[in-house]
Amino acid sequence: MRSSAIARRYAKALILIGNQDGQAEKYREELQGFIDLLDAQPEFEQIVSNPLFDTEKRKHVLTAVLGRLDISTVMKSFITLLFQKKRFIYIRDINVNYHKLADEEKGIVRAELVSATELSQGSFEKIRASLSKMTGRDVVLEAKQDPELIGGVVTKIGDLVLDGSIRTQLKNMRESLKRGESV
Repeated sequence: MRSSAIARRYAKALILIGNQDGQAEKYREELQGFIDLLDAQPEFEQIVSNPLFDTEKRKHVLTAVLGRLDISTVMKSFITLLFQKKRFIYIRDINVNYHKLADEEKGIVRAELVSATELSQGSFEKIRASLSKMTGRDVVLEAKQDPELIGGVVTKIGDLVLDGSIRTQLKNMRESLKRGESV
């Protein structure tokens, strides 16, 4: 089974539990908090993930750390299950999938907006509103800058890329001129 399918399956199982007990948002925060801990303590992740270390010792370390964390019993059990089923290595992908599923249930879609310069709040909101209207969902927009665009914007929503950058327009013009087309 591919890693993305495994991650999706575990994320879906956790969100189903969260929907049943009304704690889906809490589990999102706890799972993200655990990922933040792994980011802050890479040696902890290395110890727990490394199969060269004795399984019982790794489990003991994981259990000790989970015992000190202020997270729900469900989340502790979930993380322990991942370890026992040798799926701990997928925890970051599970987190990403969980966030996507939770957003879908709330009718939220995440998008990335890349512009050459920082956009005004008004322009940013107009683009966000247009994307919301286009998708029929509430859009959470993350803005980034890339001076190489020269001007315009590139928006990514999932697999869809809306490229309105001047760099791409110039590239397209150049290709048209090479083919002898009129611009």
